[in-house]
Amino acid sequence: MSDSITLGSVALNCPDATELASFYAEITGGSITYSHPAWATMIGPGGRIDFQTVDGFTSLPPWPDGALSGLVHLDFLVDDLAATEARVLRAGATKQTFQPNAEHCLVFADPVGHPFCLTTLDEMG
Repeated sequence: MSDSITLGSVALNCPDATELASFYAEITGGSITYSHPAWATMIGPGGRIDFQTVDGFTSLPPWPDGALSGLVHLDFLVDDLAATEARVLRAGATKQTFQPNAEHCLVFADPVGHPFCLTTLDEMG
C-alpha cells in the first residue's frame, strides 16, 4: 500500500449533468463515457471532468466578482486563441468582461456560469 494521492477528476455541480457534459465534450473534442440524470462523465484530451446534477442549482455570478471570487476555474491549453474562442462561443460559452491577460489567456463562463480559461501559456512545462 502507498499513501500517494492521484487526482482522478474535477466535478462540477450543475442543473443538468448530461447537458453540461455535452458542452465540455463539444469544446474539447471529448466523449461522454457515462450519463445518468444525476451524474455524467466526460473524458477529453488531458483528463476527466465529472458533472453532478444539483436540484435548485442557479447560474453563477460573473467571476471574479462577488462572493464566489475564490471559485475554482478550469484552464484549457490551446494553440490558437481566436479560432478556439469562436468555437466555444458557438457552443454556448460567454466571454467574461474580466480579461487580465487577453494576449495569452481568455476568460469565459460555461452555460451555467462556471469560469474557464483558454490559454496559450503552459506554465507547468
